[in-house]
Amino acid sequence: MLGILLAAGVGRAAEEPPSLNPFGKMPSEREDATPGYLEMSDGSIHYGQLYMTRDKRFQIYDDKAQRQREVPLRVLKQLDCTVKKEWMEKEWKFKELAKDEKMFTGREYPAREYTHTLKLENGETIEGPLSGIVYVQPPTYSPGHTGGHKPPAEPQRFLLHKRDKGEIGDELRSLLYVKSIKLGDEALKEGQKKAERRPAGDTKPGKKPPTKKPPAAKK
Repeated sequence: MLGILLAAGVGRAAEEPPSLNPFGKMPSEREDATPGYLEMSDGSIHYGQLYMTRDKRFQIYDDKAQRQREVPLRVLKQLDCTVKKEWMEKEWKFKELAKDEKMFTGREYPAREYTHTLKLENGETIEGPLSGIVYVQPPTYSPGHTGGHKPPAEPQRFLLHKRDKGEIGDELRSLLYVKSIKLGDEALKEGQKKAERRPAGDTKPGKKPPTKKPPAAKK
């Protein structure tokens, strides 16, 4: 009986996770993550460890080769996005009595088409419409935090589109997009410096600049 109890105790001890040193190096959230930064069209910078959904790649139509290609994040050095076309799309709806006839509602929403340029580590460049999802895990190291590390923040999710549209009543400037991505240790340092130089009062991603109310008319 004693042998059975001792064996069970050993089994439980073996299953327990190893103790973590609170002052040691924090483990990486994703082993396939790559250091670098992402810049939005409003100038906001997001740096840290970048990765995609597991087993996912960028889907891009190579304009030069005239074929669809899949590009993993690990072979990418830089991504740049260019606005191909943008406009304010009118909202239409069908008339109640005439289902085959539409009428303009008087409302509009922003719409935009993009083209992307991928620069790979081997020097190859691919251009064309692209789609994909990139995550940015902010760094946990903070000199002012106890032990040199702070609790891991939630990863930020960014969509890359071939075409995008905003909400009814929005303006084109409120339709933000991923302007560029740079990867590598040097890119991570560059992104951190850019983020530190960005004024604290800048508009946050997805938010419109504050507007001042006009002064009240004097009686």
